[in-house]
Amino acid sequence: MKRTTLLLLLIGLPFCLDAQQSQELTPEQQLLQVMHSIESNVLYSWVDTLASPRFSGRLTGTKGYDDAAAWAIEYFKQWGLEPGGDNGTYLQSFPHFYTEIFPGGELYMHVPVGDEVVYKHYQYEDDYFPGSTSDSGEVTAEVVYVGYGITAPELGYDDYAGVDVRGKIVVYEPEVPVSPRDDPDTFLEWRPYSFHQYKLENAASHGAVGVIYDYHIVNPNNAFVEDFIYAVVSRGVVADIFAGTGEDHGETLTYIREELKPHSFETGKVFTIKMNTRHHADAVGTNVVGVIPGSNPALANEPILIGAHLDHLGMSHEMMPGANDNASAVSVAMAVAKALMESPVKPVRPIVFLLWGAEEQAVYGSRYYTENPIYPLETTVAYINLESVGTGTIIPANAALNYPRFWAYIERANDQYVHRIMRPSESSYIARPRQDTAWFIWADVPSINFGSYGAPSFYHNTKDRIETITPEILEDLAQIVFMAVTEMGSQEELDFRN
Repeated sequence: MKRTTLLLLLIGLPFCLDAQQSQELTPEQQLLQVMHSIESNVLYSWVDTLASPRFSGRLTGTKGYDDAAAWAIEYFKQWGLEPGGDNGTYLQSFPHFYTEIFPGGELYMHVPVGDEVVYKHYQYEDDYFPGSTSDSGEVTAEVVYVGYGITAPELGYDDYAGVDVRGKIVVYEPEVPVSPRDDPDTFLEWRPYSFHQYKLENAASHGAVGVIYDYHIVNPNNAFVEDFIYAVVSRGVVADIFAGTGEDHGETLTYIREELKPHSFETGKVFTIKMNTRHHADAVGTNVVGVIPGSNPALANEPILIGAHLDHLGMSHEMMPGANDNASAVSVAMAVAKALMESPVKPVRPIVFLLWGAEEQAVYGSRYYTENPIYPLETTVAYINLESVGTGTIIPANAALNYPRFWAYIERANDQYVHRIMRPSESSYIARPRQDTAWFIWADVPSINFGSYGAPSFYHNTKDRIETITPEILEDLAQIVFMAVTEMGSQEELDFRN
């Protein structure tokens, strides 16, 4: 659509300005005035607040997360969004467990030196993080390498065959030895074994007492098993485990992947894992839901959804700020909400803002919504997801090419008003869910996931701080989404499924 065509569309939209303003500005100027009120310094300040010690890393279930939700709700109230959650509130609640991590954890290797034993202590963050759902306690045991930690009789594959791990600590890899990109059909057979929860529970069921996981990020997306201790470690720790065994880590992984055969072995190493944690089995998580109602009652069940996960990793044991992941996206969603409320163009259908809980914990908040939808999924027009959108210069649009008519609104808004480099792609989301978008695509809701890249960023550690944020990309993406949703929200007929 050319600019003149969009201008004609804007002229035909309902406006709510006083008479003097209406005479002074053209309809498009009125809308552009609101668009340009989205300012990078405001968004940056919101990211700074969300990533500050005030909210303690925003782990779902904790006071830090609940305080962050209350903070966002106060803005929704101030701007006039209506509550869309349970019982007239802004919150949709769901059952949810979490684990607190305290100082006092340790990871060290026992190194025989003659008749003595010395200890190689590993450093927090550089070498390891506490297991984010580990039980509290200490375990010292021999270490056994068990490949991907999988027992799959129907696939003729068992990493635990031929090794006795009872009373031992096991070391295993993330994912499965089959790539979803290279061989999606075969991957689907292996997919159930890619989940962190499965791997940990499988280790425990084989009698292991602990895990050293070759997965060096803070990650509360795992199972809790009573009296089971684990840590996530760097490749340097794994290299120490392999050293002197006659096995090479890279060659071992290559063999398993190419042959689809296990290569498990006793390492002869002894490790101690110590964790200081407290588990909360009966906690409650929440999603924040704010609604801009549509003007046409006939379209009340045909909303456009805009979502970003509010949660992050909490204290593990140091605070995980989560500036890019995902305070940046929450700030963009809030800026769009504020602009839409101030806009002279009022939508004919509801625009619903969803700030998800528990994305970092099995992407559970959005899953709960799709299993308990506030609006019927079959009539939900579209879902826009915002995920880690605060660093760099380029905006990827994952799954945009799955829904070309949906993408056309985004592309048009960018081409006409912002001119940011965007990278649309197609996606099938066949692996385990890593973004809230997955649940909506699986529920047949047209969905596009926006991110950002092109500058250094940090993932699931203490370094994801406000200093890494690029304020300009926050402003640009918020303006793009605002203009695209303004146009979409004005359409009586809107169908991206066919």
